[in-house]
Amino acid sequence: MVADLPHILVVDDDDRLRALLQKYLSDNGFFVLTATDAEHARAMLTSLVFDLIVLDVMMPGESGLDFAVDLRRRSDVPILMLTAMGESDDRIRGLEHGADDYLTKPFEPRELLLRVNNILKRVVRPRTVNGVANRTITMGAARFDLDRGELKVGDIPIGLTTLEVQLLKALAEHPGEPLSRDDLIERTGAGTDVGGGGRAVDVQVTRLRRKIEADPKRPRYLQTVRGKGYTLLPD
Repeated sequence: MVADLPHILVVDDDDRLRALLQKYLSDNGFFVLTATDAEHARAMLTSLVFDLIVLDVMMPGESGLDFAVDLRRRSDVPILMLTAMGESDDRIRGLEHGADDYLTKPFEPRELLLRVNNILKRVVRPRTVNGVANRTITMGAARFDLDRGELKVGDIPIGLTTLEVQLLKALAEHPGEPLSRDDLIERTGAGTDVGGGGRAVDVQVTRLRRKIEADPKRPRYLQTVRGKGYTLLPD
């Protein structure tokens, strides 16, 4: 049934590529809808829930990067960005704007399918454990539910990307223990698909600090341990 299939929204102004992606992903077990630009995508998101967005960077009007920034203010739906730009700095820029992964055009359809499946595998879904209360850590006004992968500041939900959830969860499961960049890459997959390595981890940490710290430039909870990596010090 369609309702049981992962829902994907493809946003690209290239009619031919959009149609090809819809057919290929549909043939591989996904329910796929398409949008021609950011405005069209935003309208579809008001009435449908998607598990993943495949988003072109270079579009007329509002760019994919700008759309991703706006989307991240209200949603944590995973984003796979498509672009003709292949430089490492461009990939990092995509991560900074809220992307979970980055794929450079032209690409093999099988690689797209691999990346889509890898992102969906990393999504942390809500679950109940024998009626036991969910594990929650407190960081000042911020609270993170490890089982649900949900962050709130006060009563306000804060959107997290799948990589941010995985990173915060990895750190929260080892409070006070420094984890190196390599440890975090291994635990979360950060940087392995898009390049950037340790720098990709640094980008994710910077974004997390903006969401949980009162003063991101002087972090109290997500701290750098010189020569060792990062550690989380919850209340």
